[in-house]
Amino acid sequence: MTKPALEKDGRVPGRGRLENRRVLILGAGQQEYNLEDPPAGNGRAISQLIAREGASTALADLDEEALHATAEMVEGEGVAPIELVGDFANEEDLGRVVSEAADDMNGLDGLVANVGIVGGWGLEQTGAEEWDRVFAVNVRAHYLACRNALPLMDDGSSIVLISSIAAEMPANPVVAYHSSKSALVGLARWLAKEVAPRGIRVNIVVPGLIDTSLGRLASQAVEHREKMPVPLGRQGTAWEVAYATVFLLSDEASYITAQSLLVDGGLVDLR
Repeated sequence: MTKPALEKDGRVPGRGRLENRRVLILGAGQQEYNLEDPPAGNGRAISQLIAREGASTALADLDEEALHATAEMVEGEGVAPIELVGDFANEEDLGRVVSEAADDMNGLDGLVANVGIVGGWGLEQTGAEEWDRVFAVNVRAHYLACRNALPLMDDGSSIVLISSIAAEMPANPVVAYHSSKSALVGLARWLAKEVAPRGIRVNIVVPGLIDTSLGRLASQAVEHREKMPVPLGRQGTAWEVAYATVFLLSDEASYITAQSLLVDGGLVDLR
């Protein structure tokens, strides 16, 4: 008899995999888009699981209400999180968020950048301003977060950037989104080499078709999304993205750096 995959539903107790770690999660909130009973989003599931696995957490987001909702769920895991509101495309704001997180937690061992927006549609309908706005959030924010966090991070720390299969394949017509997510690969590899002498690891989690509120909206906008031939036969959950993130943050991944971990049910490599 097949064992139920409780991990994918976020129903497994913590195992202490991040005990004594201090982790800042950028993009911890969640937009629910007025959906009834919305599924967990990546940022919210990541925040909860990191806390469940024993880490101190600093949660940051642009949307204060969404951030506080995540914080209440993290409190349910037995951790009192720090809540920080900021615009990650703004250099001063992001620097303040990173600095306050490190001050309040007496240092940083982990950074998760779950930051991304969608803008434009195809080449003709994507103006230069829209392109720049997408890159400011989807790439510049990650660069600024790492630049501000690394001087404050202990040796042996871990950074995880959240990307998308849009970096690996043309999944939709949003050219700026695809290009920005691909750019994270170059950033992560450069950073990984730069900080390797300190034992700091930099990796990327690459979600595929994930059942989140945004994913459901995307399925409405792009009809073929629901019909993509995922070898494992279903969409993933935000909890599966969260478990991949926790793995890369933890000492279980102590010899892994500069890698992109696909959480896509085999869609990219087996299509």
